[in-house]
Amino acid sequence: MASHRRPKPPHQAYTSVLTATAAAAVALSAQPASADPLPDPNKKGVQAQVDRLYEEATQTTEKYNGAKEKADTLQKQVADLQDTAARKQEALNTLRDRVGTIAAAQYRGGGITPSVQLMLSSDPDAYLDQASLMDRLSDRQISVLRAYESRQRVLRQQRTQAAEKLGDLENVRAEMGRQKKEIQGKLTKAQQLLNTLTAEERAKVAAKEERANRDSDRAVLGNEASASGRTSSAFAAAKSRVGMPYVWGATGPGSFDCSGLTSWAFKQAGVSIPRTSQAQANAGTRIDSLSALKPGDLIIMRTDLSHVGFYAGNGQILHAPKPGAQVRYESIARSGMPFMWGVRF
Repeated sequence: MASHRRPKPPHQAYTSVLTATAAAAVALSAQPASADPLPDPNKKGVQAQVDRLYEEATQTTEKYNGAKEKADTLQKQVADLQDTAARKQEALNTLRDRVGTIAAAQYRGGGITPSVQLMLSSDPDAYLDQASLMDRLSDRQISVLRAYESRQRVLRQQRTQAAEKLGDLENVRAEMGRQKKEIQGKLTKAQQLLNTLTAEERAKVAAKEERANRDSDRAVLGNEASASGRTSSAFAAAKSRVGMPYVWGATGPGSFDCSGLTSWAFKQAGVSIPRTSQAQANAGTRIDSLSALKPGDLIIMRTDLSHVGFYAGNGQILHAPKPGAQVRYESIARSGMPFMWGVRF
């Protein structure tokens, strides 16, 4: 079976881990650095410590992504409830005018009945329990009063729900703030560690990253077909992003984190999938065997399911691997992350 090399991507602006990491540090400079002490370079190699910090940052990034997705959902629910409540308030105001008409008519006829007084009080629910007070009202008037009471009760319930969801939204946003601070702290420590390297050591780090990019350019993927047309379309969209930088929390089109790339690519194919790697791991059809994967299937990595990418064929993964790197192809066996299972949409 014939095979082909991946076409060279049109964008090669992000070829150095130091350049991309420095850019990330500039973006984070507006936030205070973590007060945690730096890992001791004498205890372990600097690059190993940096890699560990990047892994921890990407794990927390997926938690942040999940919180943000929840916050977005809550925000929409609050907006819908408030919009519905506003419309119901308008309808209630119209009905209140009719209740007022009933009261005025009764006043002209010799006084307002106790039932209407109760309806116009701060506790209109009570009137329904006073059946004996309804004798002076017609069936039509009773229907209006009952409708008024029912709509007022529903409106109160919706306003209570909106207030509760606003409270939930505030809590989720506070959690997002804590996670954001944790991510920024780890990335700042990683940059500070890189800054301790000598010029020669920095050159070695840059060379390693450039070698990974060159390997990506030369990746041989084979020509195996995807499992479906939509998977093929999503994979094609992801391939068009090779060379774009990893940025935590980013969903494209110019930068991505790992699940941001996969969710963006499927969106281009007209398919909505969950935002986070953990949620993506439990969607679609699970495929336990690496050998059963087709190009465009998702690959779930790490025991905590905190990394995801596309199976690219021939034992390769297409992913946004870590801070300071770019979207690229890598050998799954050499990625340093354990394969958990695949997902097909």
